[in-house]
Amino acid sequence: MGLFDFASDIGKSIFGSDDEDAGEQLAAHIEADNPGIEALEVEVDGETAVIRGEAESSDAMEKAVLMAGNALGITSVEAGELTSPPSDAESETQYYEIQSGDSLWKIAAQFYGTGTKHEALFEANREVIQDPNLIFPGQKIRIPADA
Repeated sequence: MGLFDFASDIGKSIFGSDDEDAGEQLAAHIEADNPGIEALEVEVDGETAVIRGEAESSDAMEKAVLMAGNALGITSVEAGELTSPPSDAESETQYYEIQSGDSLWKIAAQFYGTGTKHEALFEANREVIQDPNLIFPGQKIRIPADA
């Protein structure tokens, strides 16, 4: 998994004003809803987050990248040193950038042919979306093939 781009002026505010290192703050954010990452290390260089560690699955890896990238002030995530076991899935997960006027129902209908899969879409992105009614333009989410 390589470099991913995000919008820096949107997202969850993670970084406080104290002396704590930005990488430590972002790592604590990821670990709070740990998607399955062991030996997590995060470095923040300007607006780029570099994530290292061992993911228990490709889903866990994708979630960690999205959690870091959807943090306010992060424009890119480098995950070249974040490893995971090979995926058994025949098709890979897609990513979607939320647009103005979108809802999880509308996105589910677009990708799965029915809005009734909006709950599965929410569950697949629970670490990034805290409330299914509060998504915002520019936020990136996972669109798993198997919802």
